[in-house]
Amino acid sequence: MSDATEQGDAPTLAGDLLMILRHAPHGSSWLKEGLDVALVAAAFGRDVTLLFSGEGVLSLLTEQGAGALGQKGTHPVIEMLGMYDIETLLVDADALTAYGLDREDLFVPVRPVSSVEMAQALRCHLLVLNF
Repeated sequence: MSDATEQGDAPTLAGDLLMILRHAPHGSSWLKEGLDVALVAAAFGRDVTLLFSGEGVLSLLTEQGAGALGQKGTHPVIEMLGMYDIETLLVDADALTAYGLDREDLFVPVRPVSSVEMAQALRCHLLVLNF
């Protein structure tokens, strides 16, 4: 599969599995389950791309703590993505703007993508899972 948009060292928008993470880090288990699926897929050799969209961008905030019900934060899992060769982290640029955030507010390096680039990523991945 050919690379979609290469901009210098920018990550490609193509791959085996695109995981769309759109839920907040607390209040449900969707985000944690999505991250767990991504780690398992990567452990089995899949080229995994993560797209944080909607409330999912909140999981990337530097000052994230435990949830109200004692739920563990997702920072430790996100910090070890590189150990599983999950290198392509995309974030919905519109969601960042909606929450008044920019890349400096996030604790991991991400590539902001427009709605056009998100559509391109959807087309260029073999599998898409939404959490």
